[in-house]
Amino acid sequence: MTGILKTTEKNLMVFTGRAHPGLAEEVADLLGTGLVPTSAYDFANGEIYVRYEESVRGSDAFVIQSHTAPLNEAIMEQLIMVDALKRASAKRITVVLPFYGYARQDKKHRGREPISARLMADLFKTAGANRLMAVDLHTAQIQGFFDGPVDHLMALPILSEYVREKYGHEQLAVVSPDAGRIKVAEQWSERLGGAPLAFIHKTRDINRPNETVANRVVGEVEGRICVLVDDMIDTAGTITKAADALMADGAAGVVIAATHAILSGPAIQRLKECTAREVIVTNTLPIDEAHDFDKLTTLSIAPLISRAIQEVFEDGSVTSLFDGHA
Repeated sequence: MTGILKTTEKNLMVFTGRAHPGLAEEVADLLGTGLVPTSAYDFANGEIYVRYEESVRGSDAFVIQSHTAPLNEAIMEQLIMVDALKRASAKRITVVLPFYGYARQDKKHRGREPISARLMADLFKTAGANRLMAVDLHTAQIQGFFDGPVDHLMALPILSEYVREKYGHEQLAVVSPDAGRIKVAEQWSERLGGAPLAFIHKTRDINRPNETVANRVVGEVEGRICVLVDDMIDTAGTITKAADALMADGAAGVVIAATHAILSGPAIQRLKECTAREVIVTNTLPIDEAHDFDKLTTLSIAPLISRAIQEVFEDGSVTSLFDGHA
């Protein structure tokens, strides 16, 4: 009797929803795989339909979707994509979140509030995700909300390299927009040759979202180019007030660096009119032509995501991408 030898070959497949296909295409091109053809459309009542146009059985599937406006539709579409993969017998499903929706709702400030960031993790687990991959979560504790591996990617190397090359000859200071992000500012300082740290002391009315009440600079910034770092820019109220406070305190100039360019409502006008000389972001979220302006520099996050996907697919080390910094 002749035996039949079966070989198992891993198969990397990359999928995207409709929220930010340009980023997914760039990631798939860097991986050399291309995107899996997918049919996706909305029914008249707003329900979302998804179907893959080729077999995904046994695949190592990576589902890329950035949670951009309309955010709830982007999330629901990605959940449906994961469910479709699970039911089509994908071997392992990794949800890739360049921007993790609801990340700011990571704890209860008052009674009777939800912890929506935890709910998001539960939804993806229930849908069938085996692993999450996200870029610059609002708080590191969100990694613990998902019952499985979470790869927390950092845009810091990409952003800091750009700043070092362009402004490294200047006297720099790294500024956190609030005391809570000092640890991130410390990592920036290390990458910028030990630039001194400062932060903005601010108060916020919890009943009025997206609004800072007061700013005061803590630290020595006079005569320095201040690199004002944050994870996201939403309405830009906080970051532009911080830039103005730094200039009023004697800074030689302000450069804003943030990973996620949400740019809601008055953000573009505020950034155009603020005292910052440059606003540096990544393309974790799509930025259309109407939101582009002279001071805005957009760096691609695709090389980082593609390298992380390759490491996960080959059972390598994602941490190694950040020189051991978790």
